[in-house]
Amino acid sequence: KVIHSPPRFERDMNHTKGGLVIFTANSHPSSRELGKRIAERLGVELGKVQVYQEANRETRVQIQESVRGKDVFVIQTVSKDVNTTIMEMLIMVYACRTSCARSITGVLPYFPYSKQCKMRKRGSIVSKLIASMMCKAGLTHLITMDLHQKEIQGFFNIPVDNLRASPFLLQYIQEEIPDYRNAVIVAKSPASAKRAQSFAERLRLGIAVIHGEAQDAESDQVDGRHSPPTVKTTGAIHPSMEIPLLIPKEKPPITVVGDVGGRIAIIVDDIIDDVDSFVAAAETLKERGAYKIFVMATHGILSCDAPRFIEESAIDEVVVTNTIPHELQKLQCPKIKTVDISMILSEAIRRIHNGESMSYLFRNIGVDD
Repeated sequence: KVIHSPPRFERDMNHTKGGLVIFTANSHPSSRELGKRIAERLGVELGKVQVYQEANRETRVQIQESVRGKDVFVIQTVSKDVNTTIMEMLIMVYACRTSCARSITGVLPYFPYSKQCKMRKRGSIVSKLIASMMCKAGLTHLITMDLHQKEIQGFFNIPVDNLRASPFLLQYIQEEIPDYRNAVIVAKSPASAKRAQSFAERLRLGIAVIHGEAQDAESDQVDGRHSPPTVKTTGAIHPSMEIPLLIPKEKPPITVVGDVGGRIAIIVDDIIDDVDSFVAAAETLKERGAYKIFVMATHGILSCDAPRFIEESAIDEVVVTNTIPHELQKLQCPKIKTVDISMILSEAIRRIHNGESMSYLFRNIGVDD
């Protein structure tokens, strides 16, 4: 009689070596939910710690158990007050460092300020600043998910594991959309075409790209320095030479490259925050004949009136993961659905703590994914 043992992923999930401590660095109750899920999957208790705001709005962290010589994992989800979130993380990491923890791994499913990763005129690359602060505080490893730009990993001088949520979203499409074979994957702008192509190739579906929408903050037009010299000087340049100017971009009227008529349209992106562009894309797809519209994204920030705009729009369903707590938004808008990604985070923690290879979590992931 042959007895088949369970897959290694499931068999080893709840087995970790000693010396593992998991803290949640967030003072907001709804933001601690992900930490509880991860701890349950690993079969450990959350570490005892107090994180709170004093009357003068200073953040205070008090670790209430020994971390000397232990592997500490600090889980931090981004709350509405992103700056407080960062300070809570930094102070807790520094507290673990000064308490002689052997290693300190930060688990930030959504990396804050990730959209500010390019130089714009006289701005700054804030993602680099945040990375430097975290390394300086004492972080020795970072686990994150679907960075806005993969190059952000280069801002750190410590190992960074940029996990992917796409397997969970693909599974949702296959299990929760009965006629997904009649779907088309849509990129709401050419910038997100690579992600759409990745989804389409894995699901064996067609792809459509919306082109010509209004200028957005990620465009190249505002990237760089456009201030002309106040006085036309020719001291350093020969009088007969003149620097050619780059012709400004002018976007054409909105067009949809690809057939969406009589199909389900699935718009994919990494972040859904300001939903105006998603609502506009949904209206365009409806006009082109799409009969059902889904939006799939890893990080559901959903700021301000996003739930109301989604509820009033042509979008049928918005599917996001629980990298960011959004229970309040779900109460305001029943169209918002959540996919749990605590499994992959807990497996990453287990493998790092046990000194196992992380390549299993990155199988079938290409350079452009």
